[in-house]
Amino acid sequence: MQNRLEQLQEFLKESPNDSFLIYALASEYLKIGDFNQALKYFEKLIDDFPDYLATYYHLGKLYQSLGKVEEASQTFLKGMDLAKRKRDLHALSELKNAYALLNGSDEDDDDEDW
Repeated sequence: MQNRLEQLQEFLKESPNDSFLIYALASEYLKIGDFNQALKYFEKLIDDFPDYLATYYHLGKLYQSLGKVEEASQTFLKGMDLAKRKRDLHALSELKNAYALLNGSDEDDDDEDW
C-alpha cells in the first residue's frame, strides 16, 4: 500500500501542471520535516502558479523557520498584494499578522486599497 507522499507523486506524474497537487506535495513534505523538498515545491508554485494564494503564507513561514527573514518578508508582502487583488480578507489578515510578527510590529496596517 502506498503512503500519501507516494500517491501524490504518482498523481503529479499524471498531471504535472496541477497546482493543487504541487501544493499538497509541498505540504506533505513540510509535515514530515523534509524542508528542502517542501521549499522546492512551494517555490515551484510561486514560479509557475503565482496566483495560488495559499502558497505565500506557508512559503513565508518556511523561509522564516529556515532563518531566511528577507525572503519571508518579501513573500508575505507579495501574498498581501495578491490577497488584496483577490479581495480575500482572510488570507490578507493571516499574511499581515505573519508579516507583523516577523518584523516585530503589532500595529495593524490599515491601507485597505479596495
